[in-house]
Amino acid sequence: MANNHSDTEKRLWEAADEFRANSDLKSSEYAVPVLGLIFLRYADHKFTIAEKELAGKGSGRRKIGKEDYQAKGVMYVPPEARFSHLLSLPEGENIGKAINEAMKSVEAENVDLKGVLPRTYTKIDNAILVSLLKNFSQIAMDAEGDTFGKIYEYFLGNFARAEGQRGGEFFTPTSLVKLIVEIIEPYHGRIYDPACGSGGMFAQSAEFIKAHQNNPSVEISCYGQERVGETRQLCMMNLAVHSLSGDIRLGNSYYEDPHDSLGKFDFVMANPPFNVDKVDKEKIKDDPRYPFGMPRADNANYLWIQRFYSSLSDTGRAGFVMANSAADARQSEMEIRKQLLQSHAVDVMVAIGPNFFYTVTLPCTLWFLDKGKATSKTKRKDQVLFIDARHTFRQVDRAHRKFSPKQIEYLANIVRLYRGEQPEFVAGEDEEVPASESTPEPDLKATFPRLEYADVAGLCKVATLEEIEAQGWSLNPGRYVGVADREEDDFVFAERLEELNEELEVLNSEASELEERIANNVAKLLEASC
Repeated sequence: MANNHSDTEKRLWEAADEFRANSDLKSSEYAVPVLGLIFLRYADHKFTIAEKELAGKGSGRRKIGKEDYQAKGVMYVPPEARFSHLLSLPEGENIGKAINEAMKSVEAENVDLKGVLPRTYTKIDNAILVSLLKNFSQIAMDAEGDTFGKIYEYFLGNFARAEGQRGGEFFTPTSLVKLIVEIIEPYHGRIYDPACGSGGMFAQSAEFIKAHQNNPSVEISCYGQERVGETRQLCMMNLAVHSLSGDIRLGNSYYEDPHDSLGKFDFVMANPPFNVDKVDKEKIKDDPRYPFGMPRADNANYLWIQRFYSSLSDTGRAGFVMANSAADARQSEMEIRKQLLQSHAVDVMVAIGPNFFYTVTLPCTLWFLDKGKATSKTKRKDQVLFIDARHTFRQVDRAHRKFSPKQIEYLANIVRLYRGEQPEFVAGEDEEVPASESTPEPDLKATFPRLEYADVAGLCKVATLEEIEAQGWSLNPGRYVGVADREEDDFVFAERLEELNEELEVLNSEASELEERIANNVAKLLEASC
């Protein structure tokens, strides 16, 4: 899992960001065109390799053409779209217009890309475009071909951070996505994300499969749905630079189902928007994608949860990000949660601490469903594994946290032990934030000396459905896992105070959110009673 390209990615980003900083462009006006150039450089790279392989294989009667490249799984890049052509244009040429034409010609030759590539380059200054072309032309090519995927992902993350709230709508922090992928283990099958954003779930699934020595383009099929056209563009280009193809449709997932998703998918992964209100439930009250009924609360969390559940095949697994409040929601939402638990599909719940997202500080919970449990003969059928990962993180900067590769592996291994699977020990070092004496990596063999699952106070607990019913059908890991016995701390007071203050800010924010919801509900009750 080590990232050997971090220096390349940082260098390219610093150069690209410097161009933006010296222009009048907003981040939102700059992101898609820049990511489009990375995509074009990737297509040009793959085309160049295929061109060398095909050299001399034509004949007098039959010349090498577009079909020969596509037969190799390579996009056809016409001469006017080659990077070498764009770099050779004379000074004073309208570079923006030339890149627009290049994108148009690539789409014309590759029908799957129709309407995907950006054509807004005339809004960007010529000098910036020339610098970007030169910058990206220096990307070193490696034999494994995953360089572009990592660069694209790095740029996506940085643009998401720069765009604030909107960035959170199209990009899920990579370490959270990796943890979801490691726990649901999408080795083979059809993967669905009905809130797919820029496609991070698909990209990390491909990385997981490659790490297990298989070919993602053979093992998985990707199906997505996205509400925003520009974000769908980002997703399609992201799939391409990870050597994946996918069926990504535009549509509002509450009301539209272009993939006819009911019971269709082997894996569902998503990071849906939290606590969305004003969904027109009258439109969907009889929709079979919501088998447990409509929540009365004006909140779409339990619509999303039912969508994920109903999209799974009889043996499918789902992993998704959810607001903390959903795990303890009461009344009609609790009734839906009770039915979900009684279907035996809820498998694992993981509590995540604050500051993992770029745009909000709120903590979240990862939910994992496994429909295959319902027909299994193991005791897991009537159990749920709760993990409290709130104290597992690596501090990136003052405001942001993530998981290191070994922390992801450690948490996923707890789930593997619970499932009776063999743990894995292949994660590399974290090059961005290395471990230190004060922040060591977790040690699975120290926690589970026999490498067999056992409850660990403060970390993990397997609860039965009876125990969960006794807790009011709560799926909040904190209710089950308890608190670890701790030795007397040798801590720095200022650091601890800052940590506690951050936690207080999170709790205050949650309290404010709940206060607002209560006020809205009271207002509605009063209106109804008049």
